[in-house]
Amino acid sequence: MHLIKNFLTAVQFFTRIPITGALGDWVGYSAQQLRDSAAHFPGVGWLVGLVAAGTFAVLSELLPDTTAAGVVAALLSTVVTVLLTGGFHEDGLSDWADGMGGGTSREHILSIMKDSRVGAFGVLALVLVLMSKVALLVVVADLDVALACAALFLGHVCSRAFPLLLIRLLPHVGDATASKSKPLADQITWVNLVWALVWVLLAFGLVQWILPEASWWTAVLASALAWWFMWRQLEQKLQGFTGDGLGATQQVCELAFYLGVAVSCA
Repeated sequence: MHLIKNFLTAVQFFTRIPITGALGDWVGYSAQQLRDSAAHFPGVGWLVGLVAAGTFAVLSELLPDTTAAGVVAALLSTVVTVLLTGGFHEDGLSDWADGMGGGTSREHILSIMKDSRVGAFGVLALVLVLMSKVALLVVVADLDVALACAALFLGHVCSRAFPLLLIRLLPHVGDATASKSKPLADQITWVNLVWALVWVLLAFGLVQWILPEASWWTAVLASALAWWFMWRQLEQKLQGFTGDGLGATQQVCELAFYLGVAVSCA
């Protein structure tokens, strides 16, 4: 029951799926529960990834067998995930890009990130990342639709595990009173990281059982390199992480995962 409550807390925090009424009363809320729910962020990736992969698969089956159909499937599966999460991570990406692109000092960067307005760097980051994800999924789908669906699923799961390493390795910076991510920073235990890893390994095990010939090492390596880049940026320029930095890390690691899949198909 404790694990289920923590998982539902993660679902409530990172998606638009309502956990209300009697279910919400049963789940409850506390800062400690939010900390413990970090173990299940990749589990939220299971949920989002399955919806995205299912949407892609259904549209690929219904639409004509053309490259344009792959573009439509990739676009609409992305739209579905944004609707499901409320653009939570995409919002973090735009704020992070605005801060890093326009800030001249640590304090200036943090000030820009807190501004709700989206600047040129944020728009560019959103457009380029979303376009790149769609394009890479089309490249993979041209070779194998099943592989593209598996990449969608694993990309969402794997990319939600990497930000947890930032929480473990870096301190939280910024406005602690206004930040929704601050409770996560107080205590991220190794036990939570192990549970997160279990979610990831189960996802890879499921896909490997369905597609035993597929290799994912290149995708994991690409995603890990993207995480390293984000860690270096946050460590050098902010000496810590913010909620926007976590969201941006998820987006960049997801994009890198798709890039790794596409490269491995060459």
